Amino acid sequence: MADPDFPRGIFDRQDEGDDAGFYAQPRFVVHIDTPTIAALTQVYRELLPPGGAILDLMSSWVSHLPDDMSFGHVTGLGMNALELERNPRLSQYLVQDLNRRPELPFAGGSFDAVVNAVSLQYLTQPVAVLRSCARVLRPAGVHVIALSHRCFPTKAIRAWHALSAVQRLDLACAYFERAGGYEAPTVWDRSPAEADPLWIVWARRAT
Repeated sequence: MADPDFPRGIFDRQDEGDDAGFYAQPRFVVHIDTPTIAALTQVYRELLPPGGAILDLMSSWVSHLPDDMSFGHVTGLGMNALELERNPRLSQYLVQDLNRRPELPFAGGSFDAVVNAVSLQYLTQPVAVLRSCARVLRPAGVHVIALSHRCFPTKAIRAWHALSAVQRLDLACAYFERAGGYEAPTVWDRSPAEADPLWIVWARRAT
């Protein structure tokens, strides 16, 4: 779906086939290396509220949440039921293709935090998804997006391949700004030495 706020074609993908088919086979792998996973877990430790309600968006069999933190409940939304069923941190899960249905099936103000780990590049309607995330967040709730450099190349949007790392961060910030309902986004570089890079773009729900 075209978005008039962005150049034509930037959300196109090499493979425009059915995403449900692409993700039908479970992949019990991680997409960033061990030091970078630890860095992401530390970010969650700093930003996520203990005891809060967490939405793990585009989730899989691992969420990288801190083992030493308890949450009220963690809801996973992803593309493969077997992966989600395997995830020990999820209190509940559902399968939904956000590229077909970007609106989240939750009541307004349901969550204290939304996390999205290294999957933003697959969204073809990112502004609509972030707008829905703002709706389901409580006031001052936090939305944390983690970016790195790996991807399924045929399913990543054209912009992901064309832009530099810094430009990708600018694009993620633009998603927050276009979605509305958020305070100004913050960007962190939490890349460990000699490991996969890790950039965090996060913003709080406007009060």
